[in-house]
Amino acid sequence: MTTYRARPIPPTVLKELRDTDDAGRPAVPVTDTEGGAPLRCCLRRSAPGERVALVAYAPLRRRAARTGTDPGAYDEQGPVFVHAEACAAPPAKDLPFTNAPRVLRRYSPEGHILGGHLVQPPAPFDSALTTAFTEPEVAFVHVRAVEYGCFLYEVGRD
Repeated sequence: MTTYRARPIPPTVLKELRDTDDAGRPAVPVTDTEGGAPLRCCLRRSAPGERVALVAYAPLRRRAARTGTDPGAYDEQGPVFVHAEACAAPPAKDLPFTNAPRVLRRYSPEGHILGGHLVQPPAPFDSALTTAFTEPEVAFVHVRAVEYGCFLYEVGRD
């Protein structure tokens, strides 16, 4: 059985986003009074009183810059919550945010969309990931929120 790990936004990228996000805007830290924001830095929900920032993030553009590929028209940026300061990395074994409907969007190595799959709890999330990776041309999968389409995290072939 394959084990899948969520990949949070890397610390070096987070440092850049906390300064200037992928839309060229400065991050604006705020105190989260209610809690519950899905944090893409440590892959957990925020607690009341934590300092967070909502920043624009372009995961495919960042991946393309690192790998020398071109996602073409699939390049997109969207809002993500992160801690306003550095935080601890999530446990490697966890697949977070699986208790609500999610879309698993499959991508080629270049960052082109190969398809998507809606996962509705209580369907097993691991099984859906296994199915997503059955096609050999799938290099990675983005887990996204259904209601807004927001990027939650990447899962790859480890």
